[in-house]
Amino acid sequence: MFLYQENQHYFAQIAGEMESLGEQELTELGAHDSSLGYRGIYFQADSEALYRMNYQSRLVSRILAPLIQFDCHSTKYLYKMAQTIDWTNLIKLDQTFAVFANVAHSKIQHSKYAALVIKDAIVDQFREQFELRPNVDSQNPDLWIGLHLENDRAMISLDTSGGPLHRRGYRVRAVEAPMQETLAAALVRLSGWSGEAPLYDPMCGSGTILTEALMHYCRIPAAFKRSRFGFESLPDFDKKLWVKVKAEADSAVRELPEGLIQGSDISPAAVEIAQANSRNLPSGARIKFRVKDLFKSTGISDAVIISNPPYGIRMGEKDSLPAFYRDLGDFLKQRCTNSQAYIYFGERTYIKDVGLRTSFKIPLKNGPLDGRLVKYEMY
Repeated sequence: MFLYQENQHYFAQIAGEMESLGEQELTELGAHDSSLGYRGIYFQADSEALYRMNYQSRLVSRILAPLIQFDCHSTKYLYKMAQTIDWTNLIKLDQTFAVFANVAHSKIQHSKYAALVIKDAIVDQFREQFELRPNVDSQNPDLWIGLHLENDRAMISLDTSGGPLHRRGYRVRAVEAPMQETLAAALVRLSGWSGEAPLYDPMCGSGTILTEALMHYCRIPAAFKRSRFGFESLPDFDKKLWVKVKAEADSAVRELPEGLIQGSDISPAAVEIAQANSRNLPSGARIKFRVKDLFKSTGISDAVIISNPPYGIRMGEKDSLPAFYRDLGDFLKQRCTNSQAYIYFGERTYIKDVGLRTSFKIPLKNGPLDGRLVKYEMY
């Protein structure tokens, strides 16, 4: 019996600064006895809640089912403990697998090497029994296996999500440096928007924020387009229960009212990409997109604005950005009456250039960038 079967404990990986927000979401989906850990959330759940979280969570990156947990001070011992798992119960010879690792504050310091040690332990076990081995596929394996090593305490897990959950499946094309889907979902959630006013993104890029807003309002499960999950490889997988969970979530989907979600961008190519991506989901064709220069528009009144303006890494024109953000501040103040704006700054030094009073500043990382979500209220 694996560890998760004994105690129904799981670990949800999540991007930095989103742990508390993710814990709240998981609780809504059926988690209990949760606590925050390094880059994630420990929680307890039954199988039904586990399936629901993987299908509906908009913020979590992966949900891991612990197989074994142990103190670990060397790669030799890591290999030995990995071999105590009967991998033949989880992986078939004709299937593929991949190993990922997160390492922090431990004697083993290199995550890639730690992952390689576990891969070797799995392969060697199969070779000893069958003189054959399953292949590794680092892009789209049948099974993802995770190592979480913190303060010399190791946990080897099966990824019940079957790969990163931010890969929704709707984004088939993108502009340069698109926002990750889980971060865009966090912006929508933190704005508190629920359809009481139109939502607008005047610098929509690939349309990720608008498409996540569509999924939020229409109750489209975040993994709606995912064809398989890692939990289907668990030895206690209950197919009937999974079919029930999926059917319940799908039955709650509703249509998007015309005009409720709108976006624009100065780039015709970006607008074309955003339209193509959003139309991969139900009601996606109801999002209104336009090619428009923000600063030449008449403004956005009585709306909720959520946007991720360009910054130096995306534009390659850092010298012009302070003036851009000053113009953005003037636009919000003068042409966005009775609106609330939630602006994500990938580079937070530009917040001062906007020159407007803020209602809040919330730290949210976008990959290596220590960004901020800033709220402005215009009257």
